[in-house]
Amino acid sequence: MGSMSREALHASRAVLADLGPAADLTTGEQLLDAGRVIGGSVQLQSYLGDPAIGGEVKKQMLDRLFGAFGEPTRALLLSVVAGRWSSPRDLLAGIEEIGVRVVAASGDEGTIVDELFSFDETIRGDSRLELALGTKLSDDAAKAALVERLLQGRASQQTVAIVGHLVRQPRGRRIGQLLRHAASVVADQSDQLVATVTTAAPLGTDHRTRLEQGLARQYGRSVRVNEVVDAGIIGGLRVQVGDEVTDGTVATKLSQLRLQLAG
Repeated sequence: MGSMSREALHASRAVLADLGPAADLTTGEQLLDAGRVIGGSVQLQSYLGDPAIGGEVKKQMLDRLFGAFGEPTRALLLSVVAGRWSSPRDLLAGIEEIGVRVVAASGDEGTIVDELFSFDETIRGDSRLELALGTKLSDDAAKAALVERLLQGRASQQTVAIVGHLVRQPRGRRIGQLLRHAASVVADQSDQLVATVTTAAPLGTDHRTRLEQGLARQYGRSVRVNEVVDAGIIGGLRVQVGDEVTDGTVATKLSQLRLQLAG
């Protein structure tokens, strides 16, 4: 997101904080539903994202479209569309993020993060499932129904709601990317960071604990590690926190060495 979009998102998060418990699971699900409705119409995206159109006019449009939704939902939607966004894509991302935050706040954020990590791991180990959830050839309702069958009784309502939304509105993103981004948003809602750590073999408990403590000292916040095992990196670690990547894998070092020798 550009700086303008980040400011708009920050303003909507402030509205969410003011609403407190009034924004519940139903509110979050309604926000995600609204995001899919708006995402399905280029005209709506342009209209609601146009900074030249006043907030009262946009409110009237939202009331016509989403009048059946609760007051907290409509207040949060209005806070999003009243902001200045760099692009319609950022506007949709803003609605999604606020929706995910509301859903997460209605449950145990730590459990939701763990469930998102676990589902990501399941998908990485099953190419057919990854294709079924990521293909454009299957309709959205079928993908959401598949998510419900896979997660019902095994994950929280909050996780089912988040994943069900993501597969219906991927906006060009792969399913693994969707899950990891959602996990980072949920973690941030409880003032934590997510570090995706790629390793050639599973981390031992002591190594994982030391890594989490070291990252917490570096970033000044509690850190949850999402471990990705990839034998192809040979050894070492690749650590990603947000957009910041530290790559100390053997595979990368060998690649850099080959480039230096070739040059």
